[in-house]
Amino acid sequence: MAVDVYHEGERAAQRRAGLLDQGGLSGRAIRTEIPEVAQKFLVQQPMVVLGAADAAGRMWATLLTGRPGFLYAEDTRTVTIEAVTGPDDPLHDRLTTPAPVGMLAIEPSRHRRMRMNGRAVPTDNGLHVKLDQVYSNCPKYIQKREYHWEPATTPGRPHHSRTLTSDQQRWITNADTFFIATSDREGNADASHRGGNPGFIQVVSPSVLRWPDYVGNAMFNTLGNLEVNPQAGLLFPDWQTGALLHLTGTAQTNWTPANAATTPGAERLVDFTITEITEIPTAVPLRWSTPTPSRFNPPVLQPDNT
Repeated sequence: MAVDVYHEGERAAQRRAGLLDQGGLSGRAIRTEIPEVAQKFLVQQPMVVLGAADAAGRMWATLLTGRPGFLYAEDTRTVTIEAVTGPDDPLHDRLTTPAPVGMLAIEPSRHRRMRMNGRAVPTDNGLHVKLDQVYSNCPKYIQKREYHWEPATTPGRPHHSRTLTSDQQRWITNADTFFIATSDREGNADASHRGGNPGFIQVVSPSVLRWPDYVGNAMFNTLGNLEVNPQAGLLFPDWQTGALLHLTGTAQTNWTPANAATTPGAERLVDFTITEITEIPTAVPLRWSTPTPSRFNPPVLQPDNT
């Protein structure tokens, strides 16, 4: 009998979406080992998104960067990251001890992404991660970008708050990409990507965001986690300056079809309530070119200012 790779929350989300059978087919892509082609992919990447819970149980997402080769597979079940978070990163203290982590290696220039979930142990210069799950995702909603380095980058002074400033609201409204970290009831973490045309994320208020959940791979890893654990962390990178905007809070899926019907391309909506914000200027040395939008991005309705 085949082992069910999905937990109760993921199955619940698949049922609510009416895609339980399709989710079973997608589940065949979830592995416990890294294929050779994926090992080659990892060693080419200059960044990896990482999601984890802090000591208080709040979820955060962050970005680790390095010259290609800083991220590699030691064997088919183990990934090494030769990079550490800065001292002001929300996950800095947590990652000095063993922790469940979700990771996303994403290559915007070629519309490729790969998710890895497991247990991280700190090393002298980074992390050693024993993997439980490995799988690739489809290329939808990834904006094409090329990167370059600003090697003299020094992280700026962090700004902490509980509500979004006007500048941060504009940052989010203009964003075409963000990353989300969630975990299941047992604390197994996951990191995922969300993309769309600028404006696809709505700032409902200085402490509430809303975004559409577009058609995907029917796995419902993120929404499945939210079914059993509402804690979530969002990461908004500034592709031009290297700044990172970290948000933590709780997320809830609105499954009502009539509400989703108001947003082009939306299968459902997700509301996120912010509890804490950390903004770090020039946090990473990567800079990225002007994007070419994904051909899969649904249109975005412009707000009526009349």
